[in-house]
Amino acid sequence: MRCPFCDNPDTKVIDSRPTEEGHAIRRRRGCDACNKRFTTYEKVEEAILMVVKKDGRRETFDRTKILNGIIKACEKRPVSMAQMEAVTSDIERNLYSQMDKEVASDYIGELIMEQLKQLDEVAYVRFASVYRQFTDVKTFLQEIEKLVKTNKNK
Repeated sequence: MRCPFCDNPDTKVIDSRPTEEGHAIRRRRGCDACNKRFTTYEKVEEAILMVVKKDGRRETFDRTKILNGIIKACEKRPVSMAQMEAVTSDIERNLYSQMDKEVASDYIGELIMEQLKQLDEVAYVRFASVYRQFTDVKTFLQEIEKLVKTNKNK
């Protein structure tokens, strides 16, 4: 591993430990030439997953798009960044575990809504309003009524 500070090709591992999710290894490294330290992460290279958009276009899966959507939905809500990242990781794991090379964007949206419904109902309604393209207040109310019925049945 090259040193990001001095470009020395030889660095040594000082400490290794698994990340919180256990899907990567965090390594502290030291450079013998400039004596600076830096952190690297090692994880399994996963197969490329393609997302099929509503209009038929295909693009590579990008977890940051999911995380950004969740962050916007949870803005000013009592949801921690760790919770949002855990939801994103859960969705990503779900998608890769299906072993399909392509997944419909609609399916990803439904997975996000399922997770948000359990995490924070206001965030769920916010996300659903954008994802399902609510056009008026009536559509909003219908979604909220469905949510209230579901909560009564619990």
